[in-house]
Amino acid sequence: MHYRWTVCAVVACLGTLLVSAVAANEPANTRMSASANRPSMPVPVPVLNWAPCLDLQPGIEAECASATVPLDYDNPRGATTQIALARVAATDQLNRLGTIFVNPGGPGGSGVDLVTSGFGSSLAEQLQGRFDVIGFDPRGIARSSPLQCFDSLEEVFAYLGSLPIFPYLREQERPFFDVWRGLGRICSDRRPSIMQHMSTADVVRDLDLLRRAVGDQKLTYLGFSYGSYIGNTYANMFSQNIRALVIDGVLDPRLWSSGAQIISDRVATAKEFAEFLRLCDEASDACVLSTPGGSAARFGALVNALLETPLLFPDGTLYTYDFLIADATSSMYSPELWSFYAELFDFLADAVLGDAGATQRAAATRQGIEQRLQEARPQRADYPNFIEAYYGNHCADAAYPHSLAAFHLISEFAAAGSIFGPYWWWFNAGCANWPVAADRYIGPWTTSTSAPVLVVGNFFDGVTDYNGAVASSRLLKNSRLLSYAGWGHTAYDRSECVTQYVIDYLMDGSLPPVGTVCPANQNPFLAAAQFRGVPRLPVIGLPPPKPGR
Repeated sequence: MHYRWTVCAVVACLGTLLVSAVAANEPANTRMSASANRPSMPVPVPVLNWAPCLDLQPGIEAECASATVPLDYDNPRGATTQIALARVAATDQLNRLGTIFVNPGGPGGSGVDLVTSGFGSSLAEQLQGRFDVIGFDPRGIARSSPLQCFDSLEEVFAYLGSLPIFPYLREQERPFFDVWRGLGRICSDRRPSIMQHMSTADVVRDLDLLRRAVGDQKLTYLGFSYGSYIGNTYANMFSQNIRALVIDGVLDPRLWSSGAQIISDRVATAKEFAEFLRLCDEASDACVLSTPGGSAARFGALVNALLETPLLFPDGTLYTYDFLIADATSSMYSPELWSFYAELFDFLADAVLGDAGATQRAAATRQGIEQRLQEARPQRADYPNFIEAYYGNHCADAAYPHSLAAFHLISEFAAAGSIFGPYWWWFNAGCANWPVAADRYIGPWTTSTSAPVLVVGNFFDGVTDYNGAVASSRLLKNSRLLSYAGWGHTAYDRSECVTQYVIDYLMDGSLPPVGTVCPANQNPFLAAAQFRGVPRLPVIGLPPPKPGR
């Protein structure tokens, strides 16, 4: 059946549809208060035996350990699972203040990789050597008893390889939906015990055990992107156990936990991309995409051309409309690379007009961008379970519709927000046949914490929009909002002003003045014109392998 809906009808139906999906899939015992989520039986505190990590980058010194935690907190003395950790130890042991736990987001990001890639040493130095910096792989992720539904990456690519990045034509929707919905069956057929216990509520129960294992009376935490949801959940489930907690690149927990994140995603990327185009024109000759008619018109013509006819790259790759939207979305993570993305879009705009040389230059530029991102990301030698990790966690946390009809309806709502909306929405099809966790946490989100939470948001963050930070700062009763008036995903290590406020808060709890807005960095295109060599990329705030945040 073909569905035709007015925009108003889609908007009116969306809230009802998502709420119905949540109610239909929600086990009765998920409607709990934070205190009811605490296990009644004593939980054994893990013993951490630290030893030098293997295969570290040159110049990195870190120790690794594994923590044994309950698989199911309803049965804390039953089956167990392992949590992998990496630590950069405090160098000023005489004045040591404790441990700071860090998480890079995802879901599916590895805290071990974050710490051992150089971020741990950098943060430890900024904190004057007075903290141990610990990254952990959340349960089921990376090295922590990982959920693995395929035998190899080649098997993953074989399963997904025939699909578009997202369906942008009506006839693509059914095969895309069926394949991604099939992930739940593939994973459950392997009967992995961790699959039923990967909710963020269990992640923060682990985190509180890790806090106890390192001997800290209260938690110090720095979380980015999805890591903000870990922080928000911890703050509400363990509200009196907080020494200092920073969340940067903040998800609205009400949207994320209800499967309604598309309400943000449908407009957030477009808002930042409009800034990309505006700043390109402002930079004039420093941005190659800028023309007398404006970069927005030039990009719009590219969009329309690729919808009609794909480009054939020299290596045989067919560059289609979905590739363009994915590249434009990825560019929003890292303003440091905007000049390179502008070159890519400029070459593509020439290529669709028939310039064969521009097609070759576009392919080479795109390869160069990906190489820079790969060099900045922590590398894994073993099987990276980012697909299983993402769905294992997020599908446990949020219920989604089961039917293609419902997905199509919400896709129209997403598309009405912007050209980026469907790109974000359709990956949720992986949750269409994946059970939510019986012990997930869905609120309330309005706790008063033992110490104020520092909430950091960018005015133009196309991945976790500023409204998420504003909402979280209003929900958490004694939190403080720190704003950055610039662009990109997350602000720490991108804005010197934000970074200093975060460090000051982590050191002694001092908060920025109410209403503090850190100024935007220089126009990224002008900054690139003055910069010689390869731009430095923040370790965090990079686009992950799709899907994820």
